[in-house]
Amino acid sequence: MKVIVIATLLGIVASLGRAMFSMVSGPQDSKQMVNALTLRIGLSVALFVLLFIGWHFGLIEPRRM
Repeated sequence: MKVIVIATLLGIVASLGRAMFSMVSGPQDSKQMVNALTLRIGLSVALFVLLFIGWHFGLIEPRRM
């Protein structure tokens, strides 16, 4: 489960970096930026759902202090 979460987080950061690169390179790459940001939003929602499902089935437990 940890590997999937870390891979998803890395995908989110990579997609955000790709969108930033598209934004800096000029207005002609706006479609690439939109696609990268759309992918980032999809990965973020998938990560949230994955964490919720993991918590629901007991794969992830909160730390109690």
